[in-house]
Amino acid sequence: MTVPDVSRGLRRAGLLAVLAGVLLPGCESRIPPHRFPLTTAPATDAVPPPKPGAARPASDEAASAQRAAVEAEHTGKDVASPSVVPASASLPAPARSTPRPAGPSAFRALPPITERAGHLHALATRLQAPGATVEAPCLEPAGGTGCARSALTPFFTALDGLIEKPGTTPTVIAAFGNSLIAGDRIVDVVREELAAGFGNAGRGVLLVDRMAPYGGRSRTATVSNGWQPRTLGELKAPPHSFGITGVYHLATENRARGRFKLEGEPRGTLWWKDVKGAGRLVVSVDGTVLARTEPQGDGASRTTSFELPAGAKWLDVTAEGKGAIVQGVVLQQDAAGIVLDMLGVPSADATLYARMEEDALKSQLAQRDPKLLLFFLGGNESKRLEWKRTDLPTVRQDLAALLRRARAAAPGSACLVVGPMDAVQDGHAKGKPLTQRPFLEAAIGAEREVALAEGCGFFDLYTAMGGAGSLARFHQAGFMHDDLVHPRGHGLDLLGQLVADALLAGWVNEGAVPAPALTVTREDAPAGGEVRQTAEAVP
Repeated sequence: MTVPDVSRGLRRAGLLAVLAGVLLPGCESRIPPHRFPLTTAPATDAVPPPKPGAARPASDEAASAQRAAVEAEHTGKDVASPSVVPASASLPAPARSTPRPAGPSAFRALPPITERAGHLHALATRLQAPGATVEAPCLEPAGGTGCARSALTPFFTALDGLIEKPGTTPTVIAAFGNSLIAGDRIVDVVREELAAGFGNAGRGVLLVDRMAPYGGRSRTATVSNGWQPRTLGELKAPPHSFGITGVYHLATENRARGRFKLEGEPRGTLWWKDVKGAGRLVVSVDGTVLARTEPQGDGASRTTSFELPAGAKWLDVTAEGKGAIVQGVVLQQDAAGIVLDMLGVPSADATLYARMEEDALKSQLAQRDPKLLLFFLGGNESKRLEWKRTDLPTVRQDLAALLRRARAAAPGSACLVVGPMDAVQDGHAKGKPLTQRPFLEAAIGAEREVALAEGCGFFDLYTAMGGAGSLARFHQAGFMHDDLVHPRGHGLDLLGQLVADALLAGWVNEGAVPAPALTVTREDAPAGGEVRQTAEAVP
């Protein structure tokens, strides 16, 4: 397979670059400069910056005409008012550099493109990854064809608040999912792209140790010893249920410890499991004890909160004896901005997420108070469909149960399901053409159907990355691991960029594009779910 000719795309990019910096009247006073500086982006390999002294459109009408011409050249048809920001990663300039009002909030405008995003947009062009829009059904119609509240309105309103009245409350995103996000690189990009426009409020939920002996530590303690990880993705259910992290760490020795480098957080929270026979957990800062747990041995999931002294450098969580269980540690700033909790687990699917204990799910999500529940699922479901270890009714039922449980625990949150990426059939022979996984599109259709019926948005990652054959292009470019299941390097970054672009475009365009009506009743979906024996662990 050869890399496609992108000369046409680069010519478009050059034209779009000329439009960078065009500003619609009324935007200047509504957008805080520390959030969305109205300057051109740094040079990238996708969109060169305008040359010094380059002419700008002589009038607002000319600017609108030029933008319409660019969009018409991309779509092949006339563009009608109002202007809509494209979610396509291959056309970054109008989406990320030209502020334009849309929807219920006139100040909504996309931040300037980041340098990394520019490179990833160029990569998307080379890999023929067009991007896609978020489908957000209307939950509360307004007069005529309007929509007072869509599936993503709570999240978009929270983003508005970060601009209008920043305050000291972060906007939390809780991202559940499988191994696609468990390495944290995809959600790193989503987190950082949103933080570039709305501020960064810190790390959020962390683990006391890694989920495996390998991997980075961006979302764990800096140094750990004496812990055994157990996850809800294991084939045989572990002896204890899980909280929202989907992971717990069991102390296998006295004085098991996780040490966290502090970043000025004013307080923290320890999530732990009160199991019979386990010793206490001790929280200390720079050698000074802040808190000790007092186990009752009743098996409940508990919370211990503590204040952190100013200037503290290191936080230690230490088990006094074997058997203590840590579910997670929360560290974040008292600041406006984005916090994205990575709650992905290798081998997870909606069925296995039923292993979350109900009280822990309710209490921990209530503490986090997320404004967006984000679910990256479908890859393991499509594989298990291929293996005949599950069926489509089970996929639908268990996803509906998960969405209902999470939304009941966080009723003020928006909800978005991200479908699986392109996938190829197991047993491919080396040197032979790759064959698409037979149940992939059926799994995507089932997830979309359930998401929209449950009042959640849906993002089709498979379409965004280029549909059938896109995995082969990623593989040829060196962005897939040898298993041809997991992306790596800039392949992961690009998938994260596609999701971030779609969320930002959806925020800007809310109200400019009619939201589809919620036409499917949710009453027939199951209220709860049980773990089924059809689930199988996937490496």
